Amino acid sequence: MKKLRVLLLTAEDLVPPENCQGTDYTKAPWKTEYDVQVTLRNLGHEVRALGVCRDLDAIEQVYRSWQPHIAFNMLEDVYGVIPYDHNMVAFLELLGLAYTGCNPLGMLLSRDKALTKELMTHHRIRVPTFIVCRQDRRVRRPKRLRFPLIVKSLIEDASSGISQRSVVSDDESLAERVTFIHQRLGSDAIVEQFIPGREFYVGVVGNQRLDVLPPWELIIEDKPEGMPLLATRKVKWDMAYQKKLKVTTRSAQDLPDGVAAHINRISRRIYRILNLSGYARLDFRLDEDGKVYLLEANANPQLAYGEDFAESAEHAGMSYPRLIQRIVNLGLRWKYTHEIA
Repeated sequence: MKKLRVLLLTAEDLVPPENCQGTDYTKAPWKTEYDVQVTLRNLGHEVRALGVCRDLDAIEQVYRSWQPHIAFNMLEDVYGVIPYDHNMVAFLELLGLAYTGCNPLGMLLSRDKALTKELMTHHRIRVPTFIVCRQDRRVRRPKRLRFPLIVKSLIEDASSGISQRSVVSDDESLAERVTFIHQRLGSDAIVEQFIPGREFYVGVVGNQRLDVLPPWELIIEDKPEGMPLLATRKVKWDMAYQKKLKVTTRSAQDLPDGVAAHINRISRRIYRILNLSGYARLDFRLDEDGKVYLLEANANPQLAYGEDFAESAEHAGMSYPRLIQRIVNLGLRWKYTHEIA
């Protein structure tokens, strides 16, 4: 295996230390960055971490002076603005520096939840019925959009702004929650049919040749009666809350006949329709009638060791070091194509 010079691009406050001996790094905000850094070095690569905010010249200077073979892109925003993430990747392309993860077009298409759903509808892939509520406009619910509904940010990820109050059952609550998204997150809101049922996360790795990882299911064992199954921000990130409700994720079990094969097939189609590359996670719901709905697509999902994506890969026989090396190799080989299956 060729030893590479890898430039690890992180947020300024997430640059991992050289080592974390004597500390419990599992709760550190830079855990993912540290996992990737250590794994790359254990694979024999030379790694430099660079914290980036507004000084793009710093990237170019390191590129010119050090000549890295590839940038391992771990940035989730640019200038503090999440929807600018695809601009950073475009900048790397203009530099001529290979990078890991998704290309600019795939990031742009998948970032907008409404655009993703419109493309899926065109290709006859099932998604919840939805509307977009723009800022500074009245909420007008069409009759086809029936309660219960869920209100989310159109562009934010990591369950930002999502709580149990996000699921609404009347027009007054709907208007209040849309206003909350507009004011608290400063973004347009997407309102969609809430689909009761099981929730799955499906990892996909590849450019043209794709590996679809086993469906990974959200489980809340001590969910109070009447509380909808929902991946709220607390469910995802609050460890005390997770312990209280016994929140976990695991390989999906006891799927109805044909569902696993159907998810595998449409995951490949979705990945190609959205022009994704490198790696991504697709979020699905399975309703009581056995219908599968795509909720959203996430380019460059969480890569920490022990988290859903890595665990699913491990379950499929792809160890964490092998996963990280595969992502690097895909970045080195990626070239623009747009092929819809």
